[in-house]
Amino acid sequence: MQDTKNLILAVALSAVVLMAAQFFIWGPQQEEARLLAEQRQAEISESTAATSGTAAPSAGGSVVPTPGASSSAAAPGNMVPPSGASRDTVLQNSQRIPIDTPDLTGSINLTGGRVDDLSLKNYREEIDPDSPIIQLFSPSGSASPYYAEFGWVKGQGITAAVPDSQTVWSLTEGDRLTPQTPITVSWDNGEGLIFNRVYEMDEHYLVTISDSVENNTAGAVSLFPYALVTRHGIPDLQNFFILHEGMIGFIGEDGLQEVDYDDLEEEGEIKFGTQTQGWLGITDKYWAAAIVPTPGESYTPRFFHHTVNNRSAYQADFLGELVEIAPGSSGDHISRLFAGAKEVSVINSYREAPGIERFDLMIDWGWFYFITKPLFVALDWLYNLIGNFGLAILAVTVVLKILFFPLANKSYASMANMKKVQPQLTELRERYKDDRTRQQQAMMELYKKEKINPLAGCLPVVLQIPVFFALYKVLFVTIEMRHAPFFGWIQDLAAPDPTSIFNLFGLIPWDPPQILMLGIWPLIMGVTMFVQMRLNPLPPDKTQAMIFTWMPVIFTFMLSSFPAGLVIYWAWNNTLSIAQQSVIMRRQGVPVEIWKNTLEAFGLGGKDEKDKA
Repeated sequence: MQDTKNLILAVALSAVVLMAAQFFIWGPQQEEARLLAEQRQAEISESTAATSGTAAPSAGGSVVPTPGASSSAAAPGNMVPPSGASRDTVLQNSQRIPIDTPDLTGSINLTGGRVDDLSLKNYREEIDPDSPIIQLFSPSGSASPYYAEFGWVKGQGITAAVPDSQTVWSLTEGDRLTPQTPITVSWDNGEGLIFNRVYEMDEHYLVTISDSVENNTAGAVSLFPYALVTRHGIPDLQNFFILHEGMIGFIGEDGLQEVDYDDLEEEGEIKFGTQTQGWLGITDKYWAAAIVPTPGESYTPRFFHHTVNNRSAYQADFLGELVEIAPGSSGDHISRLFAGAKEVSVINSYREAPGIERFDLMIDWGWFYFITKPLFVALDWLYNLIGNFGLAILAVTVVLKILFFPLANKSYASMANMKKVQPQLTELRERYKDDRTRQQQAMMELYKKEKINPLAGCLPVVLQIPVFFALYKVLFVTIEMRHAPFFGWIQDLAAPDPTSIFNLFGLIPWDPPQILMLGIWPLIMGVTMFVQMRLNPLPPDKTQAMIFTWMPVIFTFMLSSFPAGLVIYWAWNNTLSIAQQSVIMRRQGVPVEIWKNTLEAFGLGGKDEKDKA
C-alpha cells in the first residue's frame, strides 16, 4: 500500500510541477523573451532596407532575393503608400487580381506578382459571428506584412533583366482566381525574354504557380527558380511549451525542422543541403504558410532573418535547380504555396495529392503523436456522428474505459483487497516501527499470502496520464476544436471555462483577474476528484495525508485555466471511475465509506470509535 501511494503521489506531484512550471516559470520566461526581442528590434537603427537586397550565396553562386518594405512600384495607378499604412490603404493603391474560393478571399498584387492578401472566410477572430474574419497575408507597407513571392534568379554570366518585387506584370488571361478559373500574367524584359506565370487555386488553401520563360535571344539563358514566404515582425504568440510557432519545414533527409523566431534572429541564417523532397514555411497555432518545390526536383532550402524598415523579418525560401533555356525554346518550373488553416483532413489530403511528403507534420501532434492522432480521428468520427465535440469527448472517455476495463478491474480489485488488509498493515507498522527492513518483509509476506499486487492500484493513474496529455494536445492544437461549443455557457471547448465563482458566475458585474477565473466545470472536476480519492482512507503518514487531502483543491485551481474540454473530460472520467470502483469494492465485500473518509480527512472522524475504546 505504501509503495502504491508513493507512486501515485509521485505521478500526481509531477503533473502539479509541470502545470505550475508552465504557469509561473515557462510562460513568464517566454513572454519576457518576446518582449526582449521586440526591444532589440526597436533599438535597431539601420537605414531602411532596399526592396531587393542580397542574401547569402546558394547553389551556383546565385542568391534568393531579400524583399524589402514596399512592393508597389511608382507606375501609373500604383501609388507608393508609406510604411505602416493601413492594410486597406495599401490594397487600394495597387493593381490587383481578386482571389475567391470557398475558403479564401484576397488578391494577388500585379506588382511583383506577390500573393500578399489572403483572409480565411470560415474563421473569425472571436466566437461572435459578426467579428472580423482571420487575415493571414498582408502586403508590404501595411502594419504586419506577410506574403509569398516567386521568381527567377540569374545564372552565372547572365545580364538580362529578370522580374523582381518591383516588376509590374500584365494580366493576359482571366480576371479572377477561382478553383474553376486560373489566371495568367506575363512580363517582357525588352531584351528577348518573355516571362509567363499561371496561378491555379484549389477549393481550399493550395496555390500552384507555373512559371515559364521564352528565350528569343541569340544565346542560351540559365536561370534558377525561387520561392519565399516572409513575415515582418513577430506575431502574438501563445508562448506555450507544448506548441511550436515560427519557422517549420520537412527538409528531406534532414527531417522535421522547427526554429523559433528568436533562435533564427540569433543565428541570422540556417542553411540546409540540397534536397529533392520536402516543404518549408512559417506556422502559427492554427494557421500556416508554406512553399513547396516540385517533388523529385533538387532545391536548396533556407531559413533567413533580415531587417526591413528597422524591423525584423523572417523568411523561409528555396532556390530550385538550374534551368537551361536554349535560343528559341522555353523553360519552366512549378512551385506551390499552402496558405490557410491547418485543418487535419485538408493537410492529410495534400500529403496524398499532390504528394507533399510528410505534410501532416505541419500539425504539431507532439511526443504522444501515436496516441494523439488516433484520438483525434476517434473524436472527429464521433463528432460527425453526434454533431458535438463535447459529447464526442464524453463518448471517447466511455470507450477508453471499456478498452481498459480488464486492467482497471484488476487494479480496483487489488485496491479493494488492500483496504481489507489495512488493519493488518497498520498492526505491522506498529509492531516493526523501529525496524523498517523487517516491516517491509512482513508487509510483502502479507501481500503474497493475500495474493495482492501493491502496484496494481497505480494502473488507472498511469494509463490516464498519456491519454490526458494527448487529449490536451488535441484540444490545444487542432483547429477543429477552436470555437467548438458544448452546451450552456461553454461555447469554446478549446478555451477555459469563462465563468468564475468569485463574481458568483456573472451575477456580480466584475471581471476577476485570470488567476481567479475558477469556473463551474473546474469546480465539478475538483469535487469528483475529491470524492474519488475519498473512496480510500488517507495514508497514515501525515505529510502524505495532507497532500492527498488538498490535491483536489490544487488541481481545481491549476485546471481552471486549461481548455474546458479537458476539464470536462477529467470530471467525466472521475465520475466513471467512482462508479466503477464503488461497484468493484462492493463485490469484494469492502464497504464504500466516502462520508466517513471525508470526515477523517478533515480530522472529524473516528471520535465515536475512540469513545467506545
